[in-house]
Amino acid sequence: MAFMIYGASGYTGQLIAEAAKQRGETPILAGRSAEKLRPLAEKLGLPWRAFALDRPDLRDVALVLHCAGPFSATSAPMVDACLQARAHYLDITGEVEVFEAVLGRDAEARARGIVLLPGTGFDVVPSDCLAALLHRRLPSATKLELAFAPSGRSSPGTLKTSIESLPRGGLVRRGGKLVRVPPAHEVREIPFADKPRMAMSIPWGDLATAFRSTRIPDITVFMAARASVIRAARLTRFTSPLLALAPVQSFLKSRVEKSVRGPDREERARGGAQFWGRVSDGSRSVEMTMTVPEGYTLTADAALECARRVLAGAVAPGAWTPSLAFGAEFAASLPGVRVGDR
Repeated sequence: MAFMIYGASGYTGQLIAEAAKQRGETPILAGRSAEKLRPLAEKLGLPWRAFALDRPDLRDVALVLHCAGPFSATSAPMVDACLQARAHYLDITGEVEVFEAVLGRDAEARARGIVLLPGTGFDVVPSDCLAALLHRRLPSATKLELAFAPSGRSSPGTLKTSIESLPRGGLVRRGGKLVRVPPAHEVREIPFADKPRMAMSIPWGDLATAFRSTRIPDITVFMAARASVIRAARLTRFTSPLLALAPVQSFLKSRVEKSVRGPDREERARGGAQFWGRVSDGSRSVEMTMTVPEGYTLTADAALECARRVLAGAVAPGAWTPSLAFGAEFAASLPGVRVGDR
């Protein structure tokens, strides 16, 4: 039984396909466009299939690594297909709503004997494991703060997902519930391992996954950003009705498609990212940091390692976060990841 990379012709999917080939693996490359898939498959010497998600073709597939965003549109039909075919489902989403939806199908996954594991890349392997490490240090924690400082350019898929989320504003978890707040609702300085940076609160996937992993009721996630970016984020409080219009969304996404390219090999080799986290219980607190390789490089390493372990039978059927599936130390086991105390 083979595993499949769906969305293999996209920026991140192609990186994962190339990394799999380098490791001697032979995944099936898949996606909607035969025109885009064929040259990549021929270049890598890998099998391929072209199909739309309304007619999935998962014959003889044991696991799907789903890389075709935006996941708000593509995740549910692929999960349905995997449940029907009894194939494990992994993805690289960072979208809170997608995490909530996939993790909410735990009972279905157990009944069908498959694993559902969203967020097997930069979103959210490092931060989910950092949250689990912090919770282990302070099991009484009632508040969790996570932050990350990315470096380098984003891929077209990442930016299009960001465009989709702009009209919805910010998001935090309070009292165990997801709560809508204005964009950049909270701004503060974060003491990352290399240097302090200003950061703004964002609706990141850990609001779903870290809660599932730790059950800490109050969670806020921050992203380091320049002052101009923070100001622009706050301005969307007034422009969100316009940004939500379908023609505006289509225009912005088309501009991304035409003008944006992800980081090249040299940029990825130079890049890296910082994570920080703190838990507190009202009287005590614990802080930790994590330094990781460039985000897309980390995603390829993490996603393939997740797939390898799931295929090896290391995870029981059900819906899992990365730290629940593989343990809090999973991120630290990946190449170039370092964890530190503050």
